[in-house]
Amino acid sequence: MTVHAKPDAAAEALPEWSLADLFSGRDDPRIETTLAAAAAANDALVKLKGAFLGARSDASRLGLLLAQGIGLYEQATNGLWAVGAYASLSASVARDDAAWAKFEADVRAKASAIGAESLFFTLELNQLEEWEIEAALRADKNAAYFRPWLRRVRLGRPHELSADLERILVDRAPAVANWSRLYDETLSRMVVKVGRDELTLAEALNRLSDSDPARRKAAANALAQALEATTPILSLSLNTIVAEKQVEDRWRKFPTPAASRHLANEVDAEAVDALEAAVVEAYPRTSHRYYALKAKLLGKKTLDHWDRNAPLDQATPRQYGWGEAESIVLDAYASLAPSFAAKAKTFFDQPWIDARPRPGKTSGAYSHPVTADRHPYVFLNYMGERRDVLTLAHELGHAVHQTLASPLGTLLADTPLTLAETASIFGEGLVFDRLLNEAAPADRRALLAGKIEDGLNTIVRQIAFHRFEKKFHAERANGEVAPDHIGALWLESMGESLGPAVKLNPGYEHYWAYVTHFAHTPFYVYAYAFGNLLVEALMEARRQNPAAFAPLYEELLAAGGSRTYVEALKPFGLDPREKAFWAAGCTRLERLVDEFEALV
Repeated sequence: MTVHAKPDAAAEALPEWSLADLFSGRDDPRIETTLAAAAAANDALVKLKGAFLGARSDASRLGLLLAQGIGLYEQATNGLWAVGAYASLSASVARDDAAWAKFEADVRAKASAIGAESLFFTLELNQLEEWEIEAALRADKNAAYFRPWLRRVRLGRPHELSADLERILVDRAPAVANWSRLYDETLSRMVVKVGRDELTLAEALNRLSDSDPARRKAAANALAQALEATTPILSLSLNTIVAEKQVEDRWRKFPTPAASRHLANEVDAEAVDALEAAVVEAYPRTSHRYYALKAKLLGKKTLDHWDRNAPLDQATPRQYGWGEAESIVLDAYASLAPSFAAKAKTFFDQPWIDARPRPGKTSGAYSHPVTADRHPYVFLNYMGERRDVLTLAHELGHAVHQTLASPLGTLLADTPLTLAETASIFGEGLVFDRLLNEAAPADRRALLAGKIEDGLNTIVRQIAFHRFEKKFHAERANGEVAPDHIGALWLESMGESLGPAVKLNPGYEHYWAYVTHFAHTPFYVYAYAFGNLLVEALMEARRQNPAAFAPLYEELLAAGGSRTYVEALKPFGLDPREKAFWAAGCTRLERLVDEFEALV
């Protein structure tokens, strides 16, 4: 008998998105029309090959060409990204459908082939000297608009290869991407058998926060068995992905495995190192201390790993219907500014959210921006618990951010990861504050525990993930890393972050396998800690002057990727390049543990 877990909130219909605003189906003729238009814009750009270097002595001519060339590049990008987003969004809710998998792969290959023809563009721009580009931008205001995008292109200048080598990398990218596709499809097809129940990965992970210790333990052990069965495929996939990255990093002369991510995020390696150091130094005062307190409350000497997110009592956790979650999120957003709530409400009024868990649907949550001339789509697996309400607030924060930045155009709206998490975590914080303020005294301790655990999951846990990644990449440089050794690296990293009050039971060594960021976006994870501690500082600024904060904050979000993280935070008097900045954020988390300890 197959029984899929259903959240209590499912009694109320959960939304599924409609992607008709993009395309009506795989056979929609607009797909080929859109790809053809993108190819035409790309062909027009290709005709300018050599013209940029040829005009380097004429600032006015070069400025005109830059404006024209970047405009064509953005036009092609919009078309390719629109079709690519449709394929990705459709496949993410149908990972058990081979037709959608093929469609997604075919679209990726077509887009790559089209984009490869204009590979010369950024290479040619980076052959220009700084003073030549600056003179051209002064001469043409339309070109000057794209100064932030050019700045980002120029950051990659020291790491570019020859045109032929760059073309080879582009041409083979779709095939290399199949390793991450295999990773996704393996997890989406995984069945976690718990007694008579057959759970998806998302359902099994959700059961780890069940109020019944026996159900948590059973789910944890079943999940370990299911993950162990997948490790031959997932470890080979991850080994291959990292090996491919190491080859490319070596050719591009990146000094560390994380350097290319720092470059993409426009963040200094020193800032990330300072972040990591501050969080690791705070382990004993935050996570170690909190989990010891939680063990005491649960009447245990140590917590089993499946107790890490357990509720503090065995009563059935409070369930939130979808309509109630909508009301909570919108009210919280309105407390910041009515305009934020209005933008978020649009996503509830339109079929732009997919929240219903179901077989074949990828686990996790995200907001996909598509392109600046289209609207984002929000994806999550809503189970009706408090964490799901916060996840909804998180992803809508992304969606509002993407909406605010969209007038800039796709190239400038694209935000580095370090700032991309700002609005999402801020939105989560607004909702939590609302829930805490309205909580009865008896509920306050549980809510405070939830807030601390969310902070630990997005700060301490993500830095532990980051440290695991660094260790894995270092080991992979010496040869393929066997699954049992990957598990040992995982246990080492997670053990130091969780502390002596959490027992890593047999089977936990396989849990690295469900963290898909390791395969999709190496070294993405520190952005969560970066964003969370940054938001702590922004929320402190809001508390000090709420009226002045809202317009400055909206300006930060509307700037998209047009400002560096240093420029974006300067109006608030914040400098994340200093270790003291991150230490202060950790201190705020420590104060929450102080408050929790007083309640205990």
